[in-house]
Amino acid sequence: MTHTFRPSDSFEEPDIDKQELKFVYAGREVFVFCKKNNPGKRMELAEDKIGNAGQFLKPNQIINGLFFENELVAISMPIKIELKVAETPPALKGQSASGGNKPAVLETGANINVPLFINPGDIIEINTETGEYSKRVS
Repeated sequence: MTHTFRPSDSFEEPDIDKQELKFVYAGREVFVFCKKNNPGKRMELAEDKIGNAGQFLKPNQIINGLFFENELVAISMPIKIELKVAETPPALKGQSASGGNKPAVLETGANINVPLFINPGDIIEINTETGEYSKRVS
C-alpha cells in the first residue's frame, strides 16, 4: 500500500523515552541489558537492531536505551569509547616511520585497524559510528 503525503500533512511525534541501561552480555543473536540501578529488570534487543556498534559493548558499560511504549527499541552509543587492545602484531623496526596500519583485536573481540605504534594493553579511543581508531589514550 502506497501513501502520498502533502506538505500540509502533519504527524504526531512519537513519544520516545531515554533511560540509562547497563550492558550485561550478548548471546544467541541478542544483547541483554538491565536497568542501571536494578539488575533484576532485564531486557533484550536483537543483534540486527544494534548493528555494528554492538561489537564495542563491554559488560557493565552504561549506555542510553531508547524506549517506545515501554519497550526497548534501540540503543544510543557514545560516539567515542575507550577500549583496551587485546592483541596486535608488533611493528617491525623502521616500519612505523612510514606510517600505515595493522589489525588489532580489542577487549570486546572487535577487529579494527590501528596505527603501527599501538601495542597490546594500550587504551585507545574508537569512533563507534565509523568503527575506526581515533587516538591512543594511554
